Amino acid sequence: MRILLHRADGSHEPWIKDFGRHLPEAEVHVWKEGERAPRCDYAVLWAPPEAMLRDLAEVKAILLTGAGADAIMKHEARLPRHIPIVRLGDAGMGMQMAEYVTHAVLRYFRRMHEYEAQARVGDWLQLPYGHKEDFAVGVLGMGVLGTRVLEALKTFGFPLRAWSRTEKSMEGVQCFHGESGLDTFLRGSRVAVCMLPLTAETGNILNRANMSKLPQGAFVINVARGAHLAEPDLLTLVKSGHIAAATLDVFRNEPLPAQHPFWQEPRITITPHISALTLRRESVLQIAGKIRLLELGRPVADTINREQGY
Repeated sequence: MRILLHRADGSHEPWIKDFGRHLPEAEVHVWKEGERAPRCDYAVLWAPPEAMLRDLAEVKAILLTGAGADAIMKHEARLPRHIPIVRLGDAGMGMQMAEYVTHAVLRYFRRMHEYEAQARVGDWLQLPYGHKEDFAVGVLGMGVLGTRVLEALKTFGFPLRAWSRTEKSMEGVQCFHGESGLDTFLRGSRVAVCMLPLTAETGNILNRANMSKLPQGAFVINVARGAHLAEPDLLTLVKSGHIAAATLDVFRNEPLPAQHPFWQEPRITITPHISALTLRRESVLQIAGKIRLLELGRPVADTINREQGY
């Protein structure tokens, strides 16, 4: 068995060593631009370069090193339909995402962002404690990671809401779906957390029209993809006060350019795409298990539906 590995960061050796532990029967080849790769059974990658696409057309399956699919789906038309594309399931990202989102939600509920601003100017003032029933948290996206975040938030007693493309249900969560349910979901969510896959339908979903439907003084948290957010629209709504503050971990251009206006807006908290980092050993273990299932001709979880785009 041969695996074709591509890592944009060049950190191939640790991945090769972990595959040696968890899939010793595999021979791992590193893809290099300008060199014709040997014929391989499987490809393990995240965002393939254009020059790699011809080699991907010959594999049995493509296994992604992330939970999203947008980096490969932009090349979907050039990949034969019979080749399954399999993304990562949780692989340790669910806990990280739950930690990040819970921290951001609690920071806003307990008004820590306001206390931080007070501290910068030496102002000692105790602010009123809010009521949780008035602080509904809405999560856009009910996949593995979105569900994990909702479960984590249940501990704190916030009213929880969720929106998904198709109808879903979850105990203790008020669920909405489809275009008709989005308006009601937004109008009742004091916090909007974006955890959607990026598709043609979800791009720019956090635009001025939709974010204006959130209650006055709402909060936005984006841990999905930068292209979900219309950045100028958020800036306008933050400056107007309709959006009280935002926590953003993902951006259209990464690293976020030094001249980007978000850096100068104190009500926007920026982190460098760290809400859920890929954990190598957990990822390799999961990918190895999926390859073994594929070799046996058995169904594999997290196979991308090409029509849906995730």
